[in-house]
Amino acid sequence: MIPVARRFVGESHVTTLKMRSVYGAALYFAREDAMLDDLREAVTIFEDTERIARRVLGGAHPLTVEIEHNLENSRAALRARETPSPL
Repeated sequence: MIPVARRFVGESHVTTLKMRSVYGAALYFAREDAMLDDLREAVTIFEDTERIARRVLGGAHPLTVEIEHNLENSRAALRARETPSPL
């Protein structure tokens, strides 16, 4: 559905941003079982979506704040998974 939203309302529309955020969150919140590639994709989605949301909605908008929060958490989860455990 995200490609459809991009095509009809545009990449910068709040609906598209929200849909991308929800998709990134779905990848990130499955972090216990998430594959490393899923976490990387979530970080990439949040980075791109945050940049667009900040430009279009501003830094104080609740959606932008939510995306930033999810970006921080997904980066932390990715770092934790990429860091080798001490033996």
